[in-house]
Amino acid sequence: MKLTKIEQVQKRVGKLPAPRDLKVIDHADEHAVRWLSYSNFAFIAFGKAGDIQLTSAGGERGFVSTSDSGHLLIHLAALDDGSIVEQGLSFGALFMVSGMDETLRVNGRVSHINDGLATLEVEECYLHCAKSFRRSNFWSPRSVGRSHDEISDFVKRSRFLVLASINSRGQADVSPKGDPENFLIQEDGGFICFSDRPGNRRIDSFGNIIEQPDVSIIALVPGCKDILELKGTAELCTDEHLLDRFEIEGKKPKLITRINPASMRIRPSLAIANSVLWPAEKVPEDLRPSEIFKAHVKKSKESSLQAKVARAAVSLPGAMEKGLELDYKHNMY
Repeated sequence: MKLTKIEQVQKRVGKLPAPRDLKVIDHADEHAVRWLSYSNFAFIAFGKAGDIQLTSAGGERGFVSTSDSGHLLIHLAALDDGSIVEQGLSFGALFMVSGMDETLRVNGRVSHINDGLATLEVEECYLHCAKSFRRSNFWSPRSVGRSHDEISDFVKRSRFLVLASINSRGQADVSPKGDPENFLIQEDGGFICFSDRPGNRRIDSFGNIIEQPDVSIIALVPGCKDILELKGTAELCTDEHLLDRFEIEGKKPKLITRINPASMRIRPSLAIANSVLWPAEKVPEDLRPSEIFKAHVKKSKESSLQAKVARAAVSLPGAMEKGLELDYKHNMY
């Protein structure tokens, strides 16, 4: 069955456990700035309605900086493909810190470009949960080096991917996915498929796909300095034979994203090489995800009663830490 309405999707994945934007702030606060100071790699999508492109970016720690709380600065040379960046385009970014399973997601627009330096205006900023990285065992590669695989073999070995999508209003989104090899991506009748696992239930990318089916994907084999780039049109489905193929630990996914590929290629990533993703570095002691989640929830401008109750709950000592620990333990699949 193909899903064509957002209501169908929400019914399949479940309702949000809290107001949709409770952990989202509209600027890079002190926690985000600290995160960026340690970040050495990112996936960044740029686009407008009907056209979305995705690239990797990386370098030494702090390769992305801030000019103020509302703007990020990044050199185009840090991107695998800096040619896709244009003033006025929407962007969606996923910033990683070596050894950390959580990621910082920032969305907004390209303010301007000057002498190879892009200024990105921040519209949304929030920490993303650790599930995709833990499912993929991202920081524990089997080996480090280049790939000599055919595309079909690379697909089977992939354990992590990022999906870039955009809605009809031109707002970009990047969403990470992770699973063991042979489960992350599967081919079916010429289509490329991957599953939806339990997450934050924001379903931004699903809504985007319904409105604008063109997507861009980068898939990784942890430890490999090559990436798989895929572009095509996506649809959401609940076909039982596909749900069965993605079953893990006795649990089937709620839905499948199925892509009709327009192009696929394996290419070396200078961003991965320059950032030296593997082996992972020691996790910074002053980056505590539970404290960042808690701080962002408290800064939320959401004024509903449900939001006020949630803010009071996370203020209880140890509540956020215990909640995250239980979620990661019991709600991975």
